[in-house]
Amino acid sequence: MHTIFKRLLQAILVIVVLVAIAAIWKREEIGRLLAVNSLFAEEKIVQNFSHMDRAFLTRTISRGNAAPVALPTGAAISLPDGAEDWMSERSVTALVVLKDGALRHESYHLGTGAEDRRISWSVAKSFLSALTGIIVEQGAIASIDDPVDLYAPELKGSAYEGATIRNVLNMSSGVVFNEDYLDFNSDINRMGRVLALGQSMDEFAAGLTETFAPAGETWQYVSIDTHVIGMVIRGATGQSIPDLLERHVVQKMGFEADPYYVTDGYDVAFVLGGLNLRTRDYARFGQMFLQDGRWNGQQVVPADWVAASTVASAPTAAGEQGYGFQWWMAPNAPEGEYFARGIYGQYIFIDTSRNVVIALNSADRKFRDEGVNDANIAMFRAIAASMD
Repeated sequence: MHTIFKRLLQAILVIVVLVAIAAIWKREEIGRLLAVNSLFAEEKIVQNFSHMDRAFLTRTISRGNAAPVALPTGAAISLPDGAEDWMSERSVTALVVLKDGALRHESYHLGTGAEDRRISWSVAKSFLSALTGIIVEQGAIASIDDPVDLYAPELKGSAYEGATIRNVLNMSSGVVFNEDYLDFNSDINRMGRVLALGQSMDEFAAGLTETFAPAGETWQYVSIDTHVIGMVIRGATGQSIPDLLERHVVQKMGFEADPYYVTDGYDVAFVLGGLNLRTRDYARFGQMFLQDGRWNGQQVVPADWVAASTVASAPTAAGEQGYGFQWWMAPNAPEGEYFARGIYGQYIFIDTSRNVVIALNSADRKFRDEGVNDANIAMFRAIAASMD
């Protein structure tokens, strides 16, 4: 009996040592996995959203050595009635308003500041759309009606085989992808764990095999479509998205601080939601789009791409929000109004008729509640109208 007990104790000690070694060896992955699981916790979400580099692998994009392009300061505005309550209810962390390119309102909340580089979430999709237009103009992509697997052959045999670049830009790939953030086993949450554990986003995308409709027939918001756009650009150019965005967009924008991307374990940028910028720099990007892709004396994004990407072209159902090439339009949007939108209340709202850009960052855990997006658009419109 004593011998059996001694061997059992030795076995337990060996297991404990092995677990300890594994914990040390995988401590970064374990730390990132724990961070993912608490990323949206009420007591952590605000600071998490301003410090994503503490929890994930990242890749910095150099803004260059030039001085930031100044935002002229205009007369400060009084926000419309109800704006203070709205900011509180929506857990707004930053609000920047430009009118005619001049800064008319800037405020930071919930213990955050102007220097915070804030997570874009799906606002990053609109940045990748801009890069797509540049790469198309340069000829590396012959046509957005080419199939995605022409440029990303690893997608052959996947649910994406035969889908065109236009289909994924429009979110009409027809690929089955569960985007329920409240379901632990949803595709979007499985994807988050891929990032946390340093696994491959490319393999994750290529591993999707089910479709619910033929490509191009039906609109359904599928975030992994945007990763496929990134795969296409990388395949067409042989270069990484951070390098391309740095050269063709960021270093022409005169941003205040180096942006950074969250990445997977293969240094592949999380292009569908992992870009981090200061709020004023989100506003600069919006102003560049409002100016038909021109900024600081340069044509950053082709004007025809700006026009094509910011009108409703996706096969959305009647009465739904419109969707272009990774940009949104409200169902009742007047001509020239569109926006980039990310989960938990991230926006770049553009009203070309009023020459207004609004950049908003939030940590709104109720962002999916019915009517929240509509109320946000209504507030943006009220802010824009208040400067008439």
